[in-house]
Amino acid sequence: MARSRLPRIDRVTQALKLVACGLSAAAIFTQAATAQSAPATGLQSDVVFTETSPLSGNTEIMRRLISPLAAAAAHRDLAHSGKSLSEQSIDPAKETFAVYVPSTRPPHGYGLLVFVPPWRDARMPLEWAAVLDQYGVIFVSAALSDNDANVLGRRDPLAMIAYQNIVDRYPVDPEHVYVGGFSGGSRVAMRLALGYPDIFRGALLDAGADPIGNTKAPLPPRDLFQQFQNTSRIVFISGDDDTLNLQTDKGSMHSMRNWCVTDTDDEVAPHTSHDPPDAVAMSRVFAALFAPVPPDPAELAACRAGIDAELTAQLQRVESSIADGKRDDARKLLLEIDTRFGGLAAPKSVELDAELNSDASAAH
Repeated sequence: MARSRLPRIDRVTQALKLVACGLSAAAIFTQAATAQSAPATGLQSDVVFTETSPLSGNTEIMRRLISPLAAAAAHRDLAHSGKSLSEQSIDPAKETFAVYVPSTRPPHGYGLLVFVPPWRDARMPLEWAAVLDQYGVIFVSAALSDNDANVLGRRDPLAMIAYQNIVDRYPVDPEHVYVGGFSGGSRVAMRLALGYPDIFRGALLDAGADPIGNTKAPLPPRDLFQQFQNTSRIVFISGDDDTLNLQTDKGSMHSMRNWCVTDTDDEVAPHTSHDPPDAVAMSRVFAALFAPVPPDPAELAACRAGIDAELTAQLQRVESSIADGKRDDARKLLLEIDTRFGGLAAPKSVELDAELNSDASAAH
C-alpha cells in the first residue's frame, strides 16, 4: 500500500494531469432525480444529479487538496503552455449515483455519508440499510469512482457533487455530514476530510489510511487545517484479519496526533478480512462518529505552537540560503517544507518560491 515519494517534476506534472483530466463516461439506463419530485426513501439506483458546485471546481480542489507549490507550478505550466483549465471536470448529467434515504427523518435533519468506493458501480452493502435507518443518515456514492479513476479530476469532484446535490434536495444536519470510503476509497475520503473540514464533520476510514503531511496527503491552508483539528472526528475500522490495514490505521492515527489531531477512534470488525464491515460493526462506527471528543484547548495551543516554531525556523533557513546566494539549497529546502507543512507554510512559501523562480527566469 505504501507509495514512494515523487521527485518535484513528477509530482507537479502528476498534480497538473490529475486536475486537468477527469474525463467522464456516459451513463447507461439513468433515472432522473429532480428537486421538484417528492423526496424518495429507500435505496435508489442510477440517480442522475444536475448541479455542480464551487466545492467541486478545480479552483477549490487545487486550493484544498494539493500543496501550495504544486498548485503554483501547475498554474505556471498552464500559463507557459497557453492553455486554460476548465472550472468543472465533471458533467453531473453524465454520471449516476446510488442514494439511500432512511424512511424516517430525524428532528434536526438527516445525517449524510458521502461514500468513495473502490469498485466501479454505484452501490451500498445492503446490510448497512438498518444502521443508516437507526442513525437517520443518507448514503450517496458515485459510479465510476473506483481505484482506477482519476483522483483529483474525478473521484474528488464526484464526491463534492454528490454532497451538494443531496443537501440541495433533502434537509441535512450540517453537524452530521461525513465522508467515508473502503480500501482505496478510504484513502481518498481521508484527503477529502482533511481538505474540506468546513463541510465534513468527520470521516469513516474503512481498511485504508495514510499519514498526513506528505505528498500523498498535503496539509490544507491554515484556516482549514485548524478547523480539521478543532471539529473533525476520524473513525478508523479494519477487519481483525486485515493485518496490513490494521497497521496502516495505527500509522495514520500516530501521524494525526503528531499534527495535533486528537479526535480519533479505532474500531476492529471481528471475523473480517479485507471486506466492508457488517451491520454490527457499522453500528459501532456510527456510534463513534456521533460522539465527537473536542480537543483540550491548552494542549492544542501548545501543540500548534511547537509546529509553528519548527516551521518558522525552516522558513528562516530558506531566507538565509537565498541571502547567501545558495539558491539550489534554498529550493531543495523549500520543497521539503512544502511537502511537510503544505498550506501551513503559505503564503510565505509561495512568496519565496516566486522569488526563486523569478531569479531563475532572469538568469535565462
